[in-house]
Amino acid sequence: MLPILRKTSKKMTRFIKKQKQEIGKSPDELIFRGSKKIDQVLLRIIDFDADNLNEDHIETVKEVSRYTGKNTVTWLNIDGLHNLAIMEEITSAFNFDSLVMAEVMNTEARPKIIDYDNCTLISIKMLQQDPITGIIMVENLSLILTKSVLITFQERKGDVFEPVRERIRKQKKRIRNGGTDYLTFALLDIVVDNYLYVISLLGEKIETLEENILLNPNQVVINEINNYKRELNFLRKNIKPAKEMIFSLAKMESEYITENTYVHFKELQDNISQASDASDSYREILSDQLNIYHTTISSKLNDIMKFLTVFSVIFIPLTFIAGIYGTNFDNVPELHYQYSYFIMWGIIVAVALAMLLYFRKKKWL
Repeated sequence: MLPILRKTSKKMTRFIKKQKQEIGKSPDELIFRGSKKIDQVLLRIIDFDADNLNEDHIETVKEVSRYTGKNTVTWLNIDGLHNLAIMEEITSAFNFDSLVMAEVMNTEARPKIIDYDNCTLISIKMLQQDPITGIIMVENLSLILTKSVLITFQERKGDVFEPVRERIRKQKKRIRNGGTDYLTFALLDIVVDNYLYVISLLGEKIETLEENILLNPNQVVINEINNYKRELNFLRKNIKPAKEMIFSLAKMESEYITENTYVHFKELQDNISQASDASDSYREILSDQLNIYHTTISSKLNDIMKFLTVFSVIFIPLTFIAGIYGTNFDNVPELHYQYSYFIMWGIIVAVALAMLLYFRKKKWL
């Protein structure tokens, strides 16, 4: 069964959402636009350079100040976006434009990249599969890139970025010697890799459909095709804008991205293009499978109609013969003949066999 992309208590559109109370609000007003996915906001920080590493859970944004101002890379990860007070503290502590945090708190926004005076904002959708339930979870990821601090915002607590943390802990040279820009690349690379993984899960299910279509085309198969098409369209809705954003990121000129890191961003272009191409290919496969289904059903229907037609044609002359001997005339020459009944059956069988042989010769059977 295809993993469910999103749990909802009521049926709602999955492609665009707009709350009526948001209409008319100022674009820089700090309002949480989305659904609350975690009760308590969690703040985790990793501060490192080539030789040193500090990792901690902090209670307030003010605690970040003891890590800033040094020649280190500081990664502040925030799980949960609904706490307005924390968002205001971040805006004040880092002197961000209010538009920056307003974009962060809009979880339904399209993936984008915006360069501000003192930071660069990157927004992208994350897709990941729950290892226990198999549910594909969708959440908005925002990254605020500065010279020495990278702030990431997730809607829920998760370990999708744990491989990056492990690379930092194990003193992998490239990430420990890199800056916030390389750390940004490492996180985006995880996101894109998950795109490929999720599409591969769906692709395996799509590819196994073809045998069922040929052997057992029924309503269950057509329902699966329509379901996969709906899920694939939802994935493409998130991947296509992400592709545009990553291509823009690889081309933009930013003081927070070094020339060496641009090479890695171009690697992301190849990966996101692969994910996008795979989604397009599976969309075409589903369309072909739908055509195969209809062709197979039509072929079976034609076979059934051919059989019924031949069956009907055979019985037309037999009915004619039986009808003659069912007439109510007194003077029927064969009526009182001793072998009339057997002769009639002989003629019926001979006519039926002759017609079957004729149909077979014409390759109608």
